[in-house]
Amino acid sequence: MSAHDVKLFGDQIAASRLESRFARVKASSLIRLAIEDLFPGRIALVSSFGADAAALLHMVSQIDKATPVIFVDTGQHFPETLAYRDELCATLGLTDVRSAAPEAQTLAQEDPEKWLFSSDPDRCCEIRKVRPLAVAMEGFDAWITGRKAFQSATRATLPLFEAEGERVKVNPLVGWTATDVLDYIREAGLPRHPLVERGFPSIGCMPCTSAVRPGEDERAGRWRGRGKTECGIHTTVLDAGADI
Repeated sequence: MSAHDVKLFGDQIAASRLESRFARVKASSLIRLAIEDLFPGRIALVSSFGADAAALLHMVSQIDKATPVIFVDTGQHFPETLAYRDELCATLGLTDVRSAAPEAQTLAQEDPEKWLFSSDPDRCCEIRKVRPLAVAMEGFDAWITGRKAFQSATRATLPLFEAEGERVKVNPLVGWTATDVLDYIREAGLPRHPLVERGFPSIGCMPCTSAVRPGEDERAGRWRGRGKTECGIHTTVLDAGADI
């Protein structure tokens, strides 16, 4: 199946056809297929450079170090995340890592004191994460995510391929367990995010991320006590022309 075939059948049908055809392909082979055959020159990896990011970034680096990698720099990341990003980029030799940042004017108008996360976390995510990524994704027909089914109840039924407007999202690690990720990172000799050993298995912006207690799911420390489980980049169609 070529990228031309994907376009012929429309987004949801395309995602379903891809799912049924490649459901048994291992993650590294699926990523190679997506980068080299399905969406050559038109796919990006979106990475948070978080707790599990090294595994997926390593797989991509083994296929093509020039694959675009998009990091949403919200301006409120942990310093450890920014340092880890730089370390991984150097270690893996990634040559096209792009930062997607919020508009300075929007921040000045809506969050000049950086407290929007407290009063309206959904809007904070919209202007700091969703809109910048929407702009950065212009020109791409597909993107690779690191989401995994075990991370939370809201991700338990994720498919390998899903439609997102005119794009297709590829979730190559959806069937992986926490042990699978740890084993891969260890066997590849990759560095771990420094916050992992301090009880942060899922790492987002500093104001909205807390350590996870024993027995909680991996994303329990995200927006704790807010009834919020996702930032929005996976719950809406990314459209740079819309008021997301």
